[in-house]
Amino acid sequence: MRIGVLTAGGDCPGLNAVIRSVVHRALTGHGDEVIGFEDGFKGLLEHRYRKLDLDSVSGILARGGTILGSARLERGRLDEACGHAEELSRELGLDALIPIGGEGTLTAARMLSDAGMPVVGVPKTIDNDISATDRTFGFDTAVGVATEALDRLKTTAESHQRVMVVEVMGRHAGWIALESGMAGGAHGILLPERPFQIDALCAMIEERFARGKKFAVVCVAEGAHPAEGTMRYEKGAIDQYGHERFTGIGNRLAAELEHRLGKEARPVILGHVQRGGTPTAYDRVLATRFGWHAVEAAHERQFGKMTALRGNDITLVPLAEATAALKTVPGHRMSEAESVY
Repeated sequence: MRIGVLTAGGDCPGLNAVIRSVVHRALTGHGDEVIGFEDGFKGLLEHRYRKLDLDSVSGILARGGTILGSARLERGRLDEACGHAEELSRELGLDALIPIGGEGTLTAARMLSDAGMPVVGVPKTIDNDISATDRTFGFDTAVGVATEALDRLKTTAESHQRVMVVEVMGRHAGWIALESGMAGGAHGILLPERPFQIDALCAMIEERFARGKKFAVVCVAEGAHPAEGTMRYEKGAIDQYGHERFTGIGNRLAAELEHRLGKEARPVILGHVQRGGTPTAYDRVLATRFGWHAVEAAHERQFGKMTALRGNDITLVPLAEATAALKTVPGHRMSEAESVY
């Protein structure tokens, strides 16, 4: 077989581990040829690719980012590609395409599959918001980075009697904030799934100071927002890829807390540091397993599907199921976190 692989959307720790796994399994297990498209679906449309052999993936298991590069694709160009998906596959000699990406990438993969391209998807996102899989690689690394930041910031908050507002990634699903907040002992965790009450947050902080705990750390997901009418907050515009631009809840919340409480409050925006660097052992293993099973699925002609973790097993699920809805934090998980503030 001639198998193509690409990475699209935001970068993520573990992408290179998938690429490496696909190449090793395809070449040594099946004698396939593997090509890597550069810059995501743009490379696919523009026929920009390079041959991947064992030497080209040597030493990349522990590297962050992606050796193939990544880029987002405008919806118009995707629609154009779907209009001649079968022809594109023939021109490239593709027997299978393995796109690695998050919700947007997998939606594009489903569209290309429906249009006739032989596709097996691999889910990745640090947000852990892909439905139909229990876990996505990159999430464990991001939680570890955010937890370490919370640990470090807690000591400086205590030393200077400050309120620290730590903003982590999570547009519509607050998994990173939930788990890093719990692991780092945050005194407040704010998620997109539940609008927060600014009065209740202020009361919690004041109560801590009254007990002699003259500092507080609040972990907030970038997509968190206040209950309507409780605090001034403006929503961002929609970018060319259909994503909402967030206006900085960490900065806005820190300013609001300082104003209401009369106590020094500092925002810390972790941003893209959560995406970068060496993936954890867990993410390397999960990514490697996803790549191995994606190649096997291609040989079994299980197209239009995505690798997924269910319990401890890797299985295949339809791309349509995987992209039907985002996996958000359920109420009972929020209650668990609240019980240990």
